[in-house]
Amino acid sequence: MDLHNEFENSKFFHCARIDRRAADALVGLAAGIAADGVVNTTEAMFLKQWLESNLAHLNDPVINLLYSRLACMLQDDVLDPDEALELLNILHGFSGLDIERPKVGGAVAVAPTDLPFNTPAPELVWDGRMFVFTGVMAFGPRKDCQALVEERGGLIGGGVSKKVHYLVVGSVGNEQWRHSTYGTKIMKAVELREAGASIAIVGEDHWLKVLFG
Repeated sequence: MDLHNEFENSKFFHCARIDRRAADALVGLAAGIAADGVVNTTEAMFLKQWLESNLAHLNDPVINLLYSRLACMLQDDVLDPDEALELLNILHGFSGLDIERPKVGGAVAVAPTDLPFNTPAPELVWDGRMFVFTGVMAFGPRKDCQALVEERGGLIGGGVSKKVHYLVVGSVGNEQWRHSTYGTKIMKAVELREAGASIAIVGEDHWLKVLFG
């Protein structure tokens, strides 16, 4: 059935317009909260409650991810420093996203990026190698991703440097990397790589493929 006719012939068309306005408002809200570079517990609680009130029925994977992360972070009603930094990165990336991405075969289509991943993607060695994560990981909170590396003998770096072997870029909203806070890490990694450092830039999808075989 033609999508336009399907909308016209159902009540969903009206709901979709309401949801779209709410989604647009969410983008502005995310940008406003992240604008000062700090997210506190009060702001996080407000955002969670706003999502529950306004977008509870919007079936969008990116918004669902944002809400699930918020719910996880606020289980103890406190946003600790690591959680605050992760949420800030999520909001920076989210505020540059198009909520209504095109769908292909029922799945959300990911826009092509110009991310400077190593080509071909390198084999990942865990033991004694240093990893740095940047951006928002679809897999889960960054500390969980870091724990998986450490369980395999890998090390976690505090920032991009010559000592780092792999920079892993999260897959959520990474098409906006040049306009996001984590873009500086990627650019620094590119500079080091071009200068001959043994740092590889890989996407989350490759990291997960190697991780779980």
